[in-house]
Amino acid sequence: MKYRELCGEKVSLLGFGMMRLPLLEDKSIDQEQVNRMADYAIEHGVNYFDTAYPYHDGYSEISLGEALDKYPRNTYYVADKFPGHQFMSEYDCERIFDEQLKRCRVDYFDFYLLHNVCENSMPTYTNEDFGIIEYFAQQKRCGRIKHLGLSTHANADNLEEILDFIEGKLGEKPDFCQIQLNYIDWTLQDAKKKVDILNARGIPIIVMEPLRGGKLADTGEDNNAKLKALRPDDSIASWALRWIEQVEGVKVILSGMSAFDQMKDNIRTFSEGEELNDAELGLLNEIADTLKNGVPCTACRYCCEGCPMELDIPTLLAGYNDLKFQTTLTVPMMMDETPEDKWPDKCIGCGACSAVCPQQIDIPEALRAFTELLEKAPNWRQICKEREEAAERLRQG
Repeated sequence: MKYRELCGEKVSLLGFGMMRLPLLEDKSIDQEQVNRMADYAIEHGVNYFDTAYPYHDGYSEISLGEALDKYPRNTYYVADKFPGHQFMSEYDCERIFDEQLKRCRVDYFDFYLLHNVCENSMPTYTNEDFGIIEYFAQQKRCGRIKHLGLSTHANADNLEEILDFIEGKLGEKPDFCQIQLNYIDWTLQDAKKKVDILNARGIPIIVMEPLRGGKLADTGEDNNAKLKALRPDDSIASWALRWIEQVEGVKVILSGMSAFDQMKDNIRTFSEGEELNDAELGLLNEIADTLKNGVPCTACRYCCEGCPMELDIPTLLAGYNDLKFQTTLTVPMMMDETPEDKWPDKCIGCGACSAVCPQQIDIPEALRAFTELLEKAPNWRQICKEREEAAERLRQG
């Protein structure tokens, strides 16, 4: 197993992400399988285990506690997260934190994260009545948290502001930051810019969604064949993991493994085999372009100058490309931050944008298609409504 230094700790490059655990027919966690996977992980050098308050409705923390309880506490690292991004009637930090420690059967967390600090959750994290950041800073001072950081799906343009706020509250920069990173989101979600920001600030990076929810474990028959021709003994998933391994600043790569075979394959990836060479990296870039299959917007913003509805067209097209690649909650969350009169369905189809687009994109058609995709996204309008209601409750105290 390969290791890297994170906050003075020797951590395995592969982390066991416990968000997508194996399930039984009744949808409960298959604890026997989890125990087997955890045993194999520890036997082969994995020492970083990541969970969160809402994963599997709280049972992920319980599952982790049971799987690791037989091992000496100093032989593994537990990362857990505070659910400041969720809709809750109250944010009782002490109650939630004590509950998490009990569920995980530990007296302290090695790594603790403010969960999904982004544009949508900032009203919660900035609310002085909750005192969330101050509370966890105190837990770090008293030793119940060894290292305090955050996870975020924030837009790259807002990441600096979020980091400045947290640093201001802590009196020091966060110990680490967890972001979504893979060879698709390097450009699709501007992850490169996020990496550059974190490296410039000297903040170590933990990676989530390295396989884009499993999407990059199968790139299609033709693309898979190209990868297999170069590395016949390696899985398709291993390519995505090795790509991230070479990104500067990355310390842990979390994989949400839901089967024992996935655990075995990932451990093999991080225990043997060479790094990707320039030709192989180039091939992945080519494959990324075929997978994204979106409109070729360069964000020159010429289209915005004559839009009678004053839509932020490049941002909307970026959301369209993202949602076209894969249905996730990231884009609906982005739309929640967009005023309703600036949504893609407000395009009147005048064509002024397309007339000046250097890439000759049929922008009205793309916005129409984006609207259709959003309508198919699960519960996205309800998500927006709930977030707005929660924000209003916060404003009213």
